[in-house]
Amino acid sequence: MCACILYGMAHEPHQSPKIRGRGAGIQPANPYLSVSQETDWEHVAEDEDYLAELGRPRTVCLPDESQSIISENDSPDIPFRFSVNPYRGCAHGCSYCYARPTHEYLGFSAGVDFETKVMVKYRAAELLRNWLARPAWRPEPIMFSGVTDCYQPVEREFRLTRSCLEVVLEANQPVNLITKNALVLRDLDLLSELAARNLVRVAVSITSLDQGLTRVMEPRTSSPAARLAAVEKLSAAGISTFVMAAPIIPGLNDSELPTILKSASEAGARGASFVLLRLPTTVRPVFFEWLERELPDQAEKIKNRIRSTRNGRTNSAHFGERMRGTGEIADQIAQTFRVFAAKYGLAGRLPPLDCSQFRPPRTENGQMSLF
Repeated sequence: MCACILYGMAHEPHQSPKIRGRGAGIQPANPYLSVSQETDWEHVAEDEDYLAELGRPRTVCLPDESQSIISENDSPDIPFRFSVNPYRGCAHGCSYCYARPTHEYLGFSAGVDFETKVMVKYRAAELLRNWLARPAWRPEPIMFSGVTDCYQPVEREFRLTRSCLEVVLEANQPVNLITKNALVLRDLDLLSELAARNLVRVAVSITSLDQGLTRVMEPRTSSPAARLAAVEKLSAAGISTFVMAAPIIPGLNDSELPTILKSASEAGARGASFVLLRLPTTVRPVFFEWLERELPDQAEKIKNRIRSTRNGRTNSAHFGERMRGTGEIADQIAQTFRVFAAKYGLAGRLPPLDCSQFRPPRTENGQMSLF
């Protein structure tokens, strides 16, 4: 049995099934589509089994036929130019994820679709190999996970990130990597070898140390304890590791910043950074719906705190403001970070990665570069 879909037509509302196990609970309209759709729940209102199934949407992997694996960025707020993203969409399901609107370019929703319809670039390693083998490539560090997490749950099956790291190791290509998933430890062998050549830095993102909060806000990420354990094991293996406290959500997790930094330092991290919550376009209704659903008593206070850091709005697209915000509360958060990062030895700059060892990899046809 299927729910009837009505296009561009208002109708009497009926109760939709509550989405479980996901960060998003809604499917906001895609602004790039000229036709919107609404589900008519009236015809399935009595089918409890069907509604229960809809309330637990499964992750579906779809092929991504992109002809390039490298994305280029020119924002002065982001400290990298090139990034590798083997997947589009992310099953981690973080309710606040700034990347959600990128799924709208594919005709999907920034809500439940973003975390249940994951696009897989099956040719990721081949595309990366061909990019690095180009005569025009001048080596500089590449970021893994510039948009969606390269160690999200589907990586266990497809191993695309690992295959890309094998290409990176062959070419001595320096990389930075950021993740919320302890699955990064699976590739400790490759990362250790890269680290021995000063070719890799790994950042672990820690939003909160409260597993009760992360379980509902970031439902399919590794637990805070598992992430700290990953920092410890990566650091013990000689891999330059730092922690991203991101995002800091005013009124929700900003008070945890000192404890996060202390725990990161004790685990062996060598540096840290933070990013203030961003709620661009359709991220806002997804996050606010989550907030009202999971923390109804705190929702209005947190919304007001967020707006106070964005000049009364929920987001700012201005360079210099996007990642840090403005106003008294934003300044307090930044000052707290500076004080405790210095206290716990996380304020220094890490040494640059070595680009001098790069050598073009063999192309897929086995041919080596002449130069």
